Amino acid sequence: MLQQILHDMYIDPELLAELSGRSRQVINFLIYKEWKKRRKHRGTWEICGEDEGMLKESDKPASDKHIQWLLGEDGEVWVWIMGEGPGDKPYEEISEELIAEKARLQAQREAEELWRQKEAEITKKFRDALANEKARIMAEKWKVEMEDRKAAKVLEERIHEEFKRKEEEERKRGEEQIRRQEEQRARELYWTLKQAQLQSQASEKEEREWEEQLRRSKAADEERRRRAQRARDEYRRLSLRAIQKGTVAGLSFMLQELGQTHEQEARLYHHFPSPGPLLPLAMPVRTWERPLRPVSREIIVRWFKEEQLPRQAGFERNTKAIAPWFHGIISREDAEDLLENMTEGAFLVRVSEKIWGYTLSYRLQKGFKHFLVDASGDFYSFLGVDPSRHATLTDLIDFHKEEIITVSGGELLQEPCGQRDSPPDYHLLFE
Repeated sequence: MLQQILHDMYIDPELLAELSGRSRQVINFLIYKEWKKRRKHRGTWEICGEDEGMLKESDKPASDKHIQWLLGEDGEVWVWIMGEGPGDKPYEEISEELIAEKARLQAQREAEELWRQKEAEITKKFRDALANEKARIMAEKWKVEMEDRKAAKVLEERIHEEFKRKEEEERKRGEEQIRRQEEQRARELYWTLKQAQLQSQASEKEEREWEEQLRRSKAADEERRRRAQRARDEYRRLSLRAIQKGTVAGLSFMLQELGQTHEQEARLYHHFPSPGPLLPLAMPVRTWERPLRPVSREIIVRWFKEEQLPRQAGFERNTKAIAPWFHGIISREDAEDLLENMTEGAFLVRVSEKIWGYTLSYRLQKGFKHFLVDASGDFYSFLGVDPSRHATLTDLIDFHKEEIITVSGGELLQEPCGQRDSPPDYHLLFE
């Protein structure tokens, strides 16, 4: 399953939602490493193309431009961080001043533009009105002979002053309106720029946290690999010791279930006393074409019967009894409901509806964790958590009763969570 994800460079969103936060980080990191590997490989081919004459240096235009970095006293590239140098204002204060000044200038420019438009409207309005009034007065002058020209002049001045007074009042009202709009616009621009700055700072913080989590995840993976290797070596040593003492009853039972003859069993028995690799159990021949992923409960039930029952998945070791921790096709909510009243360390294994495999649901002191178990191949392993592989599902469970699942969480399987209802939720799988 993990190889398919790295090959496609894509993971289904529903499958990603089933993973824990740490698992999602590990898978994203592995996809990133695969992308870098492919990019490096593509760069190598480009270099080979240059050697074969595909890219000719003589065809490239010559240039004498170059860059020289300013070096500090320590010989490294000199870097100045705004706000941290001697005499510098704090970054927050500088940023606050820049935002306020930018908002003020923007509002001032918009206010000036509005005032130019308003002033032009006012000027045109009263200039046209004055011209019309003058034309009317002149027409009356010509129409009616005025004996007192002085009185006409006084009337004209009084009318002119009246219009000028009204124009001044109109200007003051316009200036007050523009000033209020300018202040409001400055406040709006300030908060817009302030929010943009806070969002930028939050993005930078999230990026730094992601890098730190990635570094810790890599260190945890390395530690898990070392522990898993030690556990496999110890398991192998104890298995060989048990076989040398003659305790092969469990293997004999499994060989009989798979249809092995007594002669094959005897050959296997005589093979184990000498040190060497363990012989793999014969896998059942697949008689059906499995889809790329589960599409319905009927397909999952068939997959379990065709591929998992022959491998004794869900059974206690070397018996025909179903393990108390095994459950059928139940949802995450049902699993958490079963584990709700149990103590930390309680667990159950349910058949997954997202992948060809299972989901191990684990009870924390506060909350739950869900780990995907990949069973698409000839082994069982956690997806994106523990790289160690196990021959059977029971081996994986027994192994993590002694060894933690993740270094960061320290999850140790302690108490199995059994069935609560009758018939059990796995009855469809064994009909």
